[in-house]
Amino acid sequence: MTVEAEPLAAPRLRCWVPRGVYAPQADTRLLRRAIRREGITERTDVLDLGTGSGMLAVEAARLGGRVTAVDISWRALATARLNALLNGQSLRVRHGDLASAVPGRRFDLVISNPPYVPAPDTAPPRGPARAWDAGQDGRQLIDRICDTAPTVLRPTGTLLIVHSHLSGIDPTLARLEKAGLRAEVVDRALLPYGPVLRSRLTWLREQGLTADRETTEELVVIRAEHA
Repeated sequence: MTVEAEPLAAPRLRCWVPRGVYAPQADTRLLRRAIRREGITERTDVLDLGTGSGMLAVEAARLGGRVTAVDISWRALATARLNALLNGQSLRVRHGDLASAVPGRRFDLVISNPPYVPAPDTAPPRGPARAWDAGQDGRQLIDRICDTAPTVLRPTGTLLIVHSHLSGIDPTLARLEKAGLRAEVVDRALLPYGPVLRSRLTWLREQGLTADRETTEELVVIRAEHA
């Protein structure tokens, strides 16, 4: 299924994003749509892993959730806090590497829009590329989130993660199932390659990650819960 529009218009959120922080894009909108279906209430504890601009955390808070936003970037956390204030919402922000920032805590809903773009450079990304580069297979953070999700989810909790088909949809489903979660694709969207992917087309084709004539990227939202 290709998602072209949200079934119900979501309120417009105010957003300010400085240089070096991932600005909301199509993947953000797709995951926001999925979040709105989860029936968040004032009793829902939400964890946003890799919050970036904080807009997904703000959406969860707007729906009533008690939201903790995590990022390894201090600039991203400051941005998330500011965007929460701009929209009249409150967030708990925690600095750290994914779930290690909230040791021992469990949540009803875990959301993540992690870096997932395959990158030819094996060195750790620097600057703005930290928001999208994720190793040569694009799974540097996805695999870690899949493996640790059961440790931060309550027994009735749910994980929502968005990423590109270029980083592998089936491997994510398989990894979540291996971790003891039941997983499925709940949303899809097709869009033209953006500037980053276009700049890497030759390398992506050499790696077999995209076909010679392929010019569109499929984004998916995967939903997982305890089996």
